[in-house]
Formats: sequence, structure tokens, C-alpha cells
Amino acid sequence: MTTNLETRSLLDELRSFDKGGFFDLGHPLLNRIAESFVKAAGIGAIKGVAREGCYLALEGTKSRSSSTDISAKNNKKNPFPYLRGETNRKSLEAMVKSTGKESLQWGLAAGLYSGITYGLQEARGAHDWKNSAVAGALTGMTVALTCEKPCQEHVLQCAITGAALSTAANLLTGVF
Repeated sequence: MTTNLETRSLLDELRSFDKGGFFDLGHPLLNRIAESFVKAAGIGAIKGVAREGCYLALEGTKSRSSSTDISAKNNKKNPFPYLRGETNRKSLEAMVKSTGKESLQWGLAAGLYSGITYGLQEARGAHDWKNSAVAGALTGMTVALTCEKPCQEHVLQCAITGAALSTAANLLTGVF
């Protein structure tokens, strides 16, 4: 006799996210934030691993001398100068750190956006582009403030970009 848990595949588990049955924290808002965080954090982790893996692979194909010259020139572009295509402990630690940071940023942004959207929907009694615009702007501002040296112009640009993207996504939901 087999149970439902024994016959479920990984794809079935991932589909259960859409049904809202994975988290039960006692309130729909908390469930929504947690699910959004986990989904986006997973995407951020995959993106971080792919980016750093690609960087390691590309730097590993070059000779040792040209690799150090290139990484010395690109230290401004590379936030983790220990990633030089070598398989050593510092390189692995830098990759884990970068992936964890990216995963956390994506998860926090998604959880914040989802929570603000849900809160506005409950407060206003409607889910429309206005909720998306406000949530996108606040999330964009928050993401901009996580940068090392945030400036007023950058925060404003991220707020406008976040509002525009979330509004466009909301308005184009029924089109595609």
C-alpha cells in the first residue's frame, strides 16, 4: 500500500506552492510572504550559483598570469576578488557568500512586495494597478537602500523602476 507522499515527485511538490498548502503560519499574509520569500530566494540562489559558476569557468580557461591581470583590472566589477577560477577555499567561500546574499535579497524583495500588495488589497478592498505601483515603489526603494552606498538619486530611480515594472506586470496580466 502506497501513500500519497511516496508517489509524489519533486515536480508535484513544486506545484503545491501554487495551491498555498506548503506554509501554514496562521495568517494568509504571513503564508503569502513566506511562500514568496522561499520561491524568490530559490531563484536568487540559482542565479547566484550560475553567475559565479560561469565566472569561475571563464576565468579558469585562461592562463594563470592573464587571469590575475584581468581580475586585477576588473576588481571594481567583481565584488569578490577571490574568485579567480581557482578551486580553493577562498573561492568557494566567496561563491557561497555571494549566492547567499543574492538569495536573501531576492527573497526579501519578493516577500516585501507580496506583503505590501496583500496589505493594500485588504485595506482598500481592491486589487488594481495602484496597489502594484505603491508596492513596487516601496520595494524598489528598499532594494536600493541595501546597496553599499545608497544615494538619493539611486533610491528614486529604483522606486520609479519598481513602480513601473510592477504596474506594467499588473496591467499586462490579462493580455498574455
